[in-house]
Amino acid sequence: MLVFDRIGRRLAEFLTEARDIRGVSPPTSREHLLAALRPGDVLLVEGNTRISAAIKYLTQSTWSHAALFVGSFGGGADCFVEADLVAGVRRVGIDEFDGLHTRVCRPVGLDRAECAAVARYAVERIGDRYDLKNVIDLARYLLPAPPVPVRWRRRMLALGSGDPSRAICSTLIAQAFQAINYPVLPEVKLRPAPTTGGGAASIEEILSIRHHSLFAPRDFDVSPYFQIVKPTIERGFDFRALKWTPERMAG
Repeated sequence: MLVFDRIGRRLAEFLTEARDIRGVSPPTSREHLLAALRPGDVLLVEGNTRISAAIKYLTQSTWSHAALFVGSFGGGADCFVEADLVAGVRRVGIDEFDGLHTRVCRPVGLDRAECAAVARYAVERIGDRYDLKNVIDLARYLLPAPPVPVRWRRRMLALGSGDPSRAICSTLIAQAFQAINYPVLPEVKLRPAPTTGGGAASIEEILSIRHHSLFAPRDFDVSPYFQIVKPTIERGFDFRALKWTPERMAG
C-alpha cells in the first residue's frame, strides 16, 4: 500500500501541473466573486491542469473541480474547503481560483444553522486524503478521445477505494449537503399519491439519495435545487456603461 500511495502521489503531482488552457469565458474578478459569495455556496471551477481534461471529458462538462465556500467558519476569512489531488482536503483562499473561469451554485432555502452544518461537515474533514486510486483510474482517460461509452463515463469517477477518509472534490461537497438531507441531484421516482374522499389520483415524487461517489462537479450546475449566481449581474450590471472599441461603435 505504501508503494501504491507513492506512485499515486507522483502521478497526482504530474496531473496537477498547470497548462495553458483558454477558458470558455473570462474569469470573474476576485473582488466581485467574494462580494457575491455566501457560506454554503458551491464554486465550480474550469481547471487548467492535465487532470481537468479527463474530468471534463468523462462528465461532458465545462467544470472539473468544485469547492465549498465556508466564509469565516472554523477560523480564517473568506475561505473555501476543497479536496486537492496532492494536499487532500484543505482550506484555501480566493487566490487559489484567481484567473480561472468559475460558477457559483447556491442551495436554496437554507437557514443560517443549516449553512453552518454544511460548512462544519466540510471543515471537520480538513486533513483527509484525496483518493489516490481514483487518480490512477482517471489517468487512463487522458487520451484525446478515449473509447468510453457515454453511459459508463459517470461510473469512471466512482472507481475509488471506498475509504471515506479519501475524499474526491465533488464527493466531499455532496456528502456535506446529504448530512442535512439537502438534495443535489437525487434519483426521482414517480408513484400515485394516496387520496382521500375519492378524489382524483395525483402523482408524487419520491427522492432517493444517489451514492456520493457518483457525484461530479457538473451536478451542482444542472441540479434544480441550486441557483446559479452571476457576480457580474449581482453587482449591478449596466450594458450602457460598457466601453466599446471605435470599430464596434461604428458598426
